[in-house]
Amino acid sequence: MLKNHSETKKINHFKLISILIVFILLQSCANKKNLIYFQGSISDTQNNQSYSPIFKSDDLLSINVISLDEAATKPFNMPVVFNNQSLGGYSQGNAATYGYLIDSEGNIDFPVIGKLKLSGLTRQEAILYLKEQLKPYLNNPNILIRILNYKVTVLGEVRNPGTFTIPNERITLPEAIGIAGDLQITAIRKNIMVIRDVNGKKTETRVDLSSKELFSSPVYYLQQNDVVYIEPNRAKINSSVINVSNVSLIISVITLFTTVAVLFTR
Repeated sequence: MLKNHSETKKINHFKLISILIVFILLQSCANKKNLIYFQGSISDTQNNQSYSPIFKSDDLLSINVISLDEAATKPFNMPVVFNNQSLGGYSQGNAATYGYLIDSEGNIDFPVIGKLKLSGLTRQEAILYLKEQLKPYLNNPNILIRILNYKVTVLGEVRNPGTFTIPNERITLPEAIGIAGDLQITAIRKNIMVIRDVNGKKTETRVDLSSKELFSSPVYYLQQNDVVYIEPNRAKINSSVINVSNVSLIISVITLFTTVAVLFTR
């Protein structure tokens, strides 16, 4: 009778362990869904309109004025110089031009004309505005405008966090994450934070990278100086408390529980 009771006890413990193993496996399958990007069909997703950056304070602009009369356009162009370290310090040995810095009031100091308010304008709007201001001096000039310090920052659970200059002034959130080396396995994909400066105030937008709704998000296209932060999951946070000094304690606790379990199941 005692033997049967002992065997029944062992069977019950075996069933309990089996149930725990199945539960862990099911949890692993559920977590796998959290690792997949853009779930669902994206063919019917409403896409963002074509993105054009809006000039802001602290943007450094390159403005080139071109016309058939080179002598007449010369006063309106800055000289090209060779600089061992380009603006911002992100690359070296590149030819660069002096830029027009948009001040805190949204203005640049343009040669001959003086102060021009460019903050809040898109590139095309700024070109049309400059052409209007140059009418008394030039006949139908072409104007090229670029942002010299267009950059985004990606922090948190990515392989290569950092600040990245964007030469074409157009980058999406998935592209920025790709430049940073993609997300770590320990990243939370459903709660990515984008910090943006809007009219001098910091705004925060949360994005679910596993959802197709990302493509219609207002932060799908990143703006200059946006900061992207990817949070660590609970496993990463918990692992951060484990260090060399308490590894022996953890091993001792595991050994104790194992010994008790073996004695209990005998």
